[in-house]
Amino acid sequence: MSKAFTRETDQDDDSGADQPATAGQAPGEKNYITRAGYDRLRAELFQLMDEERPRIVEIVHWAASNGDRSENGDYLYGKKRLREIDRRIRFLTRRLEIAEVVDPSIHHGGDQVFFGASVTCCDEDGRESTVTILGIDEADSAQGQISWVSPVARALLKARVGDVVHLAVPGGARELEIVEVRYPAPG
Repeated sequence: MSKAFTRETDQDDDSGADQPATAGQAPGEKNYITRAGYDRLRAELFQLMDEERPRIVEIVHWAASNGDRSENGDYLYGKKRLREIDRRIRFLTRRLEIAEVVDPSIHHGGDQVFFGASVTCCDEDGRESTVTILGIDEADSAQGQISWVSPVARALLKARVGDVVHLAVPGGARELEIVEVRYPAPG
């Protein structure tokens, strides 16, 4: 079939969309993650492979047996959903393959900032904020979690309580004083 007769939407759905959105991470760089984050990604992968994908395959099979596929909504939606599931499975598989599980509790009681630390900082205006430094695939900014490759985390890493770090921001530079560093308790 000529390339001119392929649908652009099919190509757009698959081309490069399963590349990880890992801003700040160079190819081949470590993918640090906590055990809990790794377990969540692994659970999602197995749920997609063992439950979601077989269910959608069954729906697509049923819809295909109904005849005309060009106007069959169940078939068209099912095929699209299968592409999305397969893309997510490829993404999760690659992320888990390069994951390096780190146990932040080994630093429990320490005052230096490493991966997995919850850091309370005070800025020039006296406002305190707390962030937890986690892996790219597990950080959730709505919960005060930042990726270890973010500019804030890179500025904080290896600093100690009482240190003042300089953070480059679009409007210049900000100074953050590290007030407290906490790690989860072991075991």
